[in-house]
Order: sequence, then structure tokens, then C-alpha cells
Amino acid sequence: MAWWKKEKPPETVNSGAVISRTADGLWRKCDGCGEILYAQEVAKNAEVCPRCQLHFPISVTNRIAFHFDEGSFRETDAGVRGADPLEFRDSKKYRDRLKAAEKSVGRKDAIVTGSAWMEGIPVRAGLFDFAFMGGSMGSAVGEKIARLFDGALAAGLPVVLFSCSGGARMQEGTLSLMQMAKTVQAIARFRAGAAREGVARPFVSVLLNPTTGGVAASFSMLGDIIVAEPKALVGFAGPRVIQETLREKLPPGFQRAEYLLEHGMIDAVVERRELKTWIARSLRLLGCTVDPKSVAHRSGATASAKTE
Repeated sequence: MAWWKKEKPPETVNSGAVISRTADGLWRKCDGCGEILYAQEVAKNAEVCPRCQLHFPISVTNRIAFHFDEGSFRETDAGVRGADPLEFRDSKKYRDRLKAAEKSVGRKDAIVTGSAWMEGIPVRAGLFDFAFMGGSMGSAVGEKIARLFDGALAAGLPVVLFSCSGGARMQEGTLSLMQMAKTVQAIARFRAGAAREGVARPFVSVLLNPTTGGVAASFSMLGDIIVAEPKALVGFAGPRVIQETLREKLPPGFQRAEYLLEHGMIDAVVERRELKTWIARSLRLLGCTVDPKSVAHRSGATASAKTE
């Protein structure tokens, strides 16, 4: 029997800046520059390497804290969960994989949706959780995205959707592929409503590393504004599969965010620390306005933080 057990430090958020410990111990190695970094320094830098600017993966909880006004996020449709209509089984039953993922991650499927403010601008938001079966899109994810856009249509609000996914969920077969059409139809309804009412209702699509498969081939590339984090891998099939199929060497940086920007596929590549301000500024330029309630909310939050 062990005499002691090392406990993982709890995740904490302070004044909108991410300070969670994402690795055990005091140090972590950057896969980009190879530097050994002080873990707390990386955490305070929004999980971005201070030497080479490599963007480490972050949790949905931390992303909410970093990109939305403090305390403003309100989750919707939290009870929507996936089913096992095909009774799929490989080395393990699909229903058991769902239960295991739910227990491990603490949510019922691979996306979190809700309402929030970004610098006082009210938005409807969605955030993929790659920790839940690789952020794969099954029927539950497609349903929540459709509800996200339908809810934004009813409320007259813009949508900000953070995608991070390996693609459609194979365990649901054709049902998962149907979500591609379902989400695209929801965006079409959202845009038709905005055009009919003549209001500012943009869809901002944020591409994270990775955004691939059916997610990349459907809603994530349909934003009125498409922005990506640096070095994010974006594409339908992976570069290795493409290279083996074509039997040709791919150009440097193929399918990375910077390559897509250079070839006109996306609008911008923005560092994580600047992303909230960049999106909020874009929303204001497209006619979205600040909710007066958020001013008092943010003032109260600031005063509370100073008091603490």
C-alpha cells in the first residue's frame, strides 16, 4: 500500500484569466520549442507557451472563463445526451463508451451550449469538448447545435461557435452524417430570419485544433466570420491520408490555419489571448450592440474582484 497519493490541483479561475493547472507537477514541456516551462506561468498565459506561442489545449470550463464576460455564461440544453440506436459494438459497447465519457468528462455529450456576453454584447455560444470522444458529432451534438441557432433566431442574437472535433461519430453511422445536413439547415433558417427582419445577427465560427471530418465539412466553414487559433489543423481528411492517396508531398503547413488564411479559406488567425476582444470588435462592426444590463454586471464583478 502506498504511504501517500499525489492529488491533482483543483481547477480555478480568477478575474477571467485562466490559471488552472493542466499538468501534474511544477513543470511541463512544450511540444513546439522543446522548452521546459513553469506550469503556472503557462496557465496564467492562457495555456499559451510564452516562448514559441504554441497554443496548448484547454478545457471548456477555462475557455468559457477566458472568452466570455465573468459569470455571464448560462448553459442551455444540458440534459441532451446521445443514444445507441444501432446498438453498435466494436471492442466495447457504444453505450458503455458514452457512459465512460460522461463519467470522465462530467457532461452528457461533446458540446456545451448557452448564452453569454462578450464585452457586454449578448451572444448564443457553443463550445466543443474534445475530451468527450474526440469532440465527435453524433445526434445529440447535432441537436444541440440546431437548438443553438434556433434559439439565437428567436432571441435575435448572434452565434459564436468554437469547433474542436475529430468529425462525425462512427458509432452512430448514417445518423451522425445526417447531422451535417441538420446543422446546415439550422444555419439557413438563422440567416433567413435575420434577412427577413433586417437585423444584425452574424455567425462567428472559431476553429480550434483540430477541426476535421464532418464538422469541418458542414457548419464550421459557414460562418459569416471564420477565425482560427494559430496552427489549428482544419480539413476533412487528415494530411497523412491525403498524401498517401495522392502519393504526392504536400506543401509546408498544409491544412494549418495560416495556410487556410493565405489561400482565402478563413478570415483571420488570432491568438487566444486576443480572441475575445477580436470577436467582440467584429460583432460591433457588424451592428451588434452592448446589453445595458451587462454594464452593471461587469461593474459589479470588477468591484467584487477588487474587494476580494
